[in-house]
Amino acid sequence: MIRVDKLVCSQIADLSRKDVKQLCKKGLITVGGKKVGAEDKIDENEQIVVDGRILCVRKNVCIMMNKPKDVVCSTKDGISRTVIELLDEDLQFKNLFPAGRLDKDSTGFVLLTNDGQLSHKMLSPKKHVPKTYIVGLENDAKSEYINAFESGMEIDGGDVCKPAKLFIDENNKKICKVVLYEGMYHQIKRMFARLGNKVVSLHRTHIGGLELDRNLQLGQARMLENFEIERIFSFDLRNT
Repeated sequence: MIRVDKLVCSQIADLSRKDVKQLCKKGLITVGGKKVGAEDKIDENEQIVVDGRILCVRKNVCIMMNKPKDVVCSTKDGISRTVIELLDEDLQFKNLFPAGRLDKDSTGFVLLTNDGQLSHKMLSPKKHVPKTYIVGLENDAKSEYINAFESGMEIDGGDVCKPAKLFIDENNKKICKVVLYEGMYHQIKRMFARLGNKVVSLHRTHIGGLELDRNLQLGQARMLENFEIERIFSFDLRNT
């Protein structure tokens, strides 16, 4: 059983709980042919009609979050806050987990889901779903960094990175854009350290072809629509 407002908001991203409450007051949401209130608990397997439209309930959910610093990408931690704990009540679905990780001191796009198949597809080496970051450096980036990233450098511990893309900001050489096709532990920090520089800030802007919603403030999250999920797997470097 699930509350009407929580279920409807999870399925129709542009409806807020306030919107659902107003629709219920007008008798425009029915479950099994009966009008319901926003706080009523219902069986999601019944026929749900919202303003004349039959709702096809998605069993799996996918959430975009703009992660702040000092929050860990985990379901439980015991010391630091987790991305799950940041979610508003209407996004607190069962079995959610972060699909991939972002360092505790990094910010930006984290994807949360309860869909194991989607997560596997995203993280599979065969799919090569890239991730894009804006990186702040302690010192100016040098032009030779570009070739180093593209050649697949060896970093500490003997790990060899897959070729990556690096773009240096022409107006501020301490700012770079990095596109990775894998996700080793602290990889970007280790790559710049190998080149004698230090990462001072790291913000993920894209997962595949899907950009972080610029209206989401740090710590905020929202449901993704199906067409947005599909965009993850259609990447165009020119759009990052």
